[in-house]
Amino acid sequence: MAEIDDIKQLREETGMSMMDIKNVLKESGSDLNEARELLRKRGAEIAHKKQEREAGEGIVDVYLHSTGKTGVMLDLRCETDFVGKSEEFKTLAHELSLQIAAMDPESPEELLAQDYMKDPSKKVEGFLQEYIAKLGEKIVVERFVRYQI
Repeated sequence: MAEIDDIKQLREETGMSMMDIKNVLKESGSDLNEARELLRKRGAEIAHKKQEREAGEGIVDVYLHSTGKTGVMLDLRCETDFVGKSEEFKTLAHELSLQIAAMDPESPEELLAQDYMKDPSKKVEGFLQEYIAKLGEKIVVERFVRYQI
């Protein structure tokens, strides 16, 4: 029963497929920390493979800080309209907009190189790769603009 609980826990944490999770649990000897690391590496491999695809769909996310003095418009792209309309993709867009509002990067490349504000142990690029692995599509920060009074 412990294996089922481990699979469920890792599925909730990573969004990776149950088959991938079962395989890494077997490979890691049921060590959850090692399994997490293996899943992270697999996610990065998946993200790398998807870079050749075209990201022609997506959404524009708009964030306005509660003070009304900082706002962000983000153009986040993916491959299909199905993923672009999903709650997980919208959540990703909102999280990236918050990052832009707080950290004021000047370009998408600078944004991806920043430490992720909610988990400084990883970069924004790593955070984005987790979503690429979870959603199974290429995701690109096409452009953004940050306004501040």
